[in-house]
Amino acid sequence: MKRTITASLVKWKNERPRKPLLLRGARQVGKTYALKEFGREQFPRAWYLNFEEDESLARYFAEDLDPERLLEEFRFHFGGVVDPRHDLLIFDEIQRCPRALTSLKYFCEELPDLAICAAGSLLGLTLNSESFPVGKVAFLNMYPMNFLEYLDGIQEDDLAGCLRDYTGEKSFPAAAHEQLWDRWKSYLVVGGLPEAVNTFRDLRQDRYTAMQSVRKLQRDLINGYLADVAKHSGKVSAMHIERLWKSVSAQLARIQDGTAPKFRFRDAIPGVRGYERLAAPLDWLERANLVMRSFILDTAVVPLAGFVKETAFKLYFFDTGMLNAMSGLPPEVILRYGFGSYQGYVAENFVAQELRAAGDEVLYCWQGRTSEVEFMIEAGPGVVPWEVKSGQVVHSKSLSVFEDRHQPRLSYVLSARNEIASSGARRRHIPLYAAGIIRGLIGKTIFDL
Repeated sequence: MKRTITASLVKWKNERPRKPLLLRGARQVGKTYALKEFGREQFPRAWYLNFEEDESLARYFAEDLDPERLLEEFRFHFGGVVDPRHDLLIFDEIQRCPRALTSLKYFCEELPDLAICAAGSLLGLTLNSESFPVGKVAFLNMYPMNFLEYLDGIQEDDLAGCLRDYTGEKSFPAAAHEQLWDRWKSYLVVGGLPEAVNTFRDLRQDRYTAMQSVRKLQRDLINGYLADVAKHSGKVSAMHIERLWKSVSAQLARIQDGTAPKFRFRDAIPGVRGYERLAAPLDWLERANLVMRSFILDTAVVPLAGFVKETAFKLYFFDTGMLNAMSGLPPEVILRYGFGSYQGYVAENFVAQELRAAGDEVLYCWQGRTSEVEFMIEAGPGVVPWEVKSGQVVHSKSLSVFEDRHQPRLSYVLSARNEIASSGARRRHIPLYAAGIIRGLIGKTIFDL
């Protein structure tokens, strides 16, 4: 599978000086596969240690953390010599061995030429631990496959090329738009977890069987994530974390106006109210990369982070396919794309996922007294608003209010329609499925205006 993160890994390989790299991401997003392929393609040899599969590996780190001694241990473990000048060393699920995590500090200081990549699905939970090598590692985040990667993954090469070449300056060919919209609806069911994408690709000639197989896999993965919660948090905390996670989709199922609401803690866990009492479970879910938080602001001034209120936010699922599996929405209903106001939130969750994959680590929403714009993007000296419409109707009173009040140089309406500029050259219309591509073009577009 083609993953866009490969380019970032190659860039890291060529950096000098180069620190050990920590690849973070939720379980099952493809970290192990990406690192092994990177090692195979970019290095003479790649050596792999998985601390979850083989807990006995921790014994190598029980004594001192001298890099030379560790490489000597690895020589006998692997039955071969790790060349610190040319090889890649991979530590997988490193959070299971805190001493291995600490050792990265000494590899950085004493063997800076050795390329080390470490990965872990719950690394975010260890960032504040005493074992963490602060200042001695580089970070890279990995997310589920975005829509472009999905097209590559299901071998839709022509459609992937069409989307990859999109500049927003003209509409897509009508036939391409129709096919892209169809594949986008299938993406809403399948999502971006590589195993789900592989399952769909292998069975897609029988679409019903493919979708049912994907949904069964997703239910199994949900149980796996919940098992992680139970294993890596206390009994009471695990209960709160599980209920909070499930509450995200449950609250969305009750929305009426087609847009995601502010998250309501009083509806999440019976008998538990208030941000203060649920901040820790929410923080756990964020650090495990299972939810995305979008802060609700009433201003549009850069830097947006300066106006954040901790208690005002929306919550999104890390993967749209997993969201729909958690909510129990049948695949055939999603493919018909006629599931009421809830489809507005699904579209919104998709855009949030595309923005996160494109590098927006923090998401922002704007709300006025009676208006709302789903996303705000910082670009240069100002803010670019994104209005998300799940259907063909693109009239946006809220966006007009935002434009009158804040005078952005550029704004976007994302919808089911296949058109470009309208309402003046500064307001652009793009199809929903092109959200990730347009995010990468905003800087140049603003510069050219």
